[in-house]
Formats: sequence, C-alpha cells, structure tokens
Amino acid sequence: MTEVYNLGLDAVTCHVWNEKHTEIALCPNNNEVYVYKQDAASWKLSEILQEHDQRIMGIDWAPKTNRIVTCAADKTAYVWSQNTEGKWIPSWVLLRTNRAATCVKWSPNEDKLAVGSGDRVISVCYFASENNWWVSKHIKKPLRSTVTAIDWHPDNKVLAAGSTDYKIRVFSAYVRDIDNLNNNESSWGNSTILGTLFAEFFSSGNGGGWVHDVAFSPCGTKLCWVGHNSSICIADSLKGNVVNRLFTEYLPFLRCVWLDCNFIITAGHDCMPMVYKVDESGKLSFATKLDNTQKKEAAGLTAMRKFQSLDRQARTEINDSAVDSIHQNTITCIRKLSKSRFSTSSLDGLLVVWDIKTPELMMNSLRIN
Repeated sequence: MTEVYNLGLDAVTCHVWNEKHTEIALCPNNNEVYVYKQDAASWKLSEILQEHDQRIMGIDWAPKTNRIVTCAADKTAYVWSQNTEGKWIPSWVLLRTNRAATCVKWSPNEDKLAVGSGDRVISVCYFASENNWWVSKHIKKPLRSTVTAIDWHPDNKVLAAGSTDYKIRVFSAYVRDIDNLNNNESSWGNSTILGTLFAEFFSSGNGGGWVHDVAFSPCGTKLCWVGHNSSICIADSLKGNVVNRLFTEYLPFLRCVWLDCNFIITAGHDCMPMVYKVDESGKLSFATKLDNTQKKEAAGLTAMRKFQSLDRQARTEINDSAVDSIHQNTITCIRKLSKSRFSTSSLDGLLVVWDIKTPELMMNSLRIN
C-alpha cells in the first residue's frame, strides 16, 4: 500500500518527520524549509523556515527533543526549536568551516549532531548553554575530500562518513563534555579521543565511485554504503570488517536505509525503491523492486492533461515516455518510519509513503525480477 502526496512543489531534495509522523519538514530545492501539519488526509503548510542564504543540503529532526537541524551551501547550520507559541526559532551552530555544509544528522541520544562539509571536515557539535549556541569539535585527518554522507552508530559514540575520495571511514565521536565513560565499547573500536579512526574502506575494490550514503544497521555491527558506480556494499565488524560487495545493473543509488538487520532499502536515479537482503553469512542479494508493477499512465491521459504534462516538463511526443514507477524523477531522500513503513521524496515533487508490512509479505505480493 502506498500513499502519494503532491504538495505542489517542483522538486523535493530532502524531507524529515517528527516523532508521531504528524508533521513533516522538507526542502523544495532552495534555501527554505517548509513545515507541514497533517490535516485529515492531506497536508497543510504551517510555517516556512527562512534563515539560510543558499540551498539547503541536509535536514534532520530529533524526535524526542523536537528540534530540527538544517545545513546549507552557505557554510552554516541552525538548530530550530519551537517556542511557547509553536513558532520555530533558530539557534546558530558554530561550524568553523570555510566550505559548504553538505550533510547533517542528530546523534541517537540527540545531545550531539554531526555536520559534513566540503572543507574536508566533520564538525561534531554540542550545545554550550553559557553562550546559547552550538559549538563544534573537528574530525579532520585522514579526510581528503568533501564529506557527502554521515551516520551515527546506535551507541552515540561512533560515526561513519563517506566522501568523494571513494572512501568510507568509521571514527570515534566521543565528546568528553557530553558522553559517559561507561559502556564505551563497540564492535568497531573503543576510544575516548574524538576522531580516532576505527576502520577505512574503499567504496568498491581499490577505487570505485564517490560515496552517496552510509548507514549503520539497527544492531550496529554492520555498515552499508552506496556509491556512484552503482554498487551496494556491507562491512561486518564482527567478522574482521570483511566487506561484501554487489555491483548492480541499475543507475547509481543515492540513499540506503536499513529496515532491520536483514533488509535494506535503496533508491536513486532509477526512480524506484529497491530491496536487498543480507543473509546470515553477510552475503548481499537483490530481492525486488517496490515499484515494478506500476503501469504507464500515458495511455489513460486526456488530451488536456497530456498537453499540460508535455508543456510543464518540456517534452515532445517523440521522446515522451513515463518511467514505470510512481516517482518520475530521481529519488533524493528515504526516511524510515517503522520496520514496515518508509517514505521517499523526489525531484518530481512527490512525497510517497510506502507500507510493505514485512519484507517477507512484500516479496510474496510483488513480482520479483
């Protein structure tokens, strides 16, 4: 079952939900954030967040503390909190970088956030109450290129990052002023020094494509990443960081999300989500496309609707061909809602909520390629 929402936007580059999934914040490929509230079966625009000067590159919503963090190409990041009247108020994040902020994510405990940048730096930030802003400590070495993706380990003290130098790295993200010394061990490594390198991987083999996304498994022992060479890879920290790679026949994936420790959702330039399975040995295999039963709608279009479509998308009837999916353009963001529900947004302006119950039911109900 899918829910398709057209919010009247030309494109959506990133989106995020609040804890109860009754509000959504998204960026329409500019310097603004639109916050929508659920109104019956539709969504109503409640506020537009305007503080950045250039295009927003990343957004995340802390579910427990109800705070939104944004970062943008203007080298800035802001944490947004609601006042007593429900209006969103920004707090400055002191990144201390000289290039665009490219990605951002809250830590699991929501007491830290990490921001990647084009300055070959990861800023690990925490709140300084005496100054009423967010200060940062840097992870620099051995980063040599733009940080394109980050993800937190469930223990709140380990951070994974992918970059355009074709490498994925796992660092200690321990901050002495924030983190507890107890339970400071993970299967990736143990260090109380911020920036300690636990592991380093090539996106594929001895090279490959730049990294688009990284994601820790819910159990924290596996790390998945997708690259521009149309590959999906998994490293297992319980098996000596052995890497299982799968080169696909599809266009590059831009995002990857774990549904549980055995199933991964990926999506990108092929305009449809795809499911990959991880067996007990760690081997990756393709499961199914979630959208491969969609039929081309053009045959049922009225003359007026077809003309409007051609005019809006600057297509001609010679090359007019709808993608065999709900999304008609690159999927730019995936958000997990539960073990059986997730959402996608795309450059076609659509927001789609997918309910697949369980992966086993999904694979029985859909045609497997």
